[in-house]
Amino acid sequence: MPIHSIGPDPAPGLTRRDALRMAVAGSVGLGAAAVLPAFAATAPLKGNLKHSVARWTFPEQSIAQLCQTVKGIGFAAIDLVGPADWPTLKAHGVDSAMCNGAELGLTKGFAGRQFHEELIERYTRHIDLVADAGYRNLICFSGNRNGMDPQEGMAHAEAGLKRVLGHAEKRGVVLVMELLNSRVDHPDYLCDHSAWGVELCRRIGSDHFGLLYDIYHMQIMEGDIIATIGRHHAYFKHYHTAGVPGRHEIGDQQELHYPAICRAIRDTGFDGYLAQEFMPAAPDPVGSLREAIRLCDV
Repeated sequence: MPIHSIGPDPAPGLTRRDALRMAVAGSVGLGAAAVLPAFAATAPLKGNLKHSVARWTFPEQSIAQLCQTVKGIGFAAIDLVGPADWPTLKAHGVDSAMCNGAELGLTKGFAGRQFHEELIERYTRHIDLVADAGYRNLICFSGNRNGMDPQEGMAHAEAGLKRVLGHAEKRGVVLVMELLNSRVDHPDYLCDHSAWGVELCRRIGSDHFGLLYDIYHMQIMEGDIIATIGRHHAYFKHYHTAGVPGRHEIGDQQELHYPAICRAIRDTGFDGYLAQEFMPAAPDPVGSLREAIRLCDV
């Protein structure tokens, strides 16, 4: 994820950066009109939840085009965008809801002591970039187990994160560790259950560290989504969506009922972002995004 890990890989052996490059290369010469649909007038969003979308899920659109897309639907935030694209977001009045670019990838995270020196250098520098840009959330990862006991990995992650958290606190930046499934998409990933992530949060004890509760990933690993949100929402700084199984649209062809989930999030008083991170499978990806926002606008 320095931008090569913007979300789970779109296909086996293909990183998200590869997919993005391929799509951008294939779309050279297309103007915005060739990519963006005409937006019909829609009712304003209710404003009870703040909406975003993961940049990597729309590789066929340039970042400027995606800014136009989200503004046309009625929200103004994009997830998993690095510093090179922040000026474009600012030009369009779109927030960088979850910044990236400091990480070494999904597999090389804070649970690995051998990565600490490089991670601490990168995160210290990137915290300043995020703060100077006026943003708040910066993603991080546990990395893989690599044979470690989960408690050993937690101790390593705690030690490494505490070395940068003081700087994050001074600059007003929140480090957010993503919960990912190790059963389907990310074999051997350590932070794959909410209980592990919550315990790490408790050990660290800082409002400037929390979890990205990815609903898709946690449905695969443990289910019990609404009850978990109720119990542990204080540690959840950000949410991601996608349909289960398949990681596609979040409508009625998959097993999660997102309106109820979003009401549960709303009722906790959550003031962060809920970001769509499904891989569109329908012929009209923007239509799928518009429908997902409608379902989650509770």
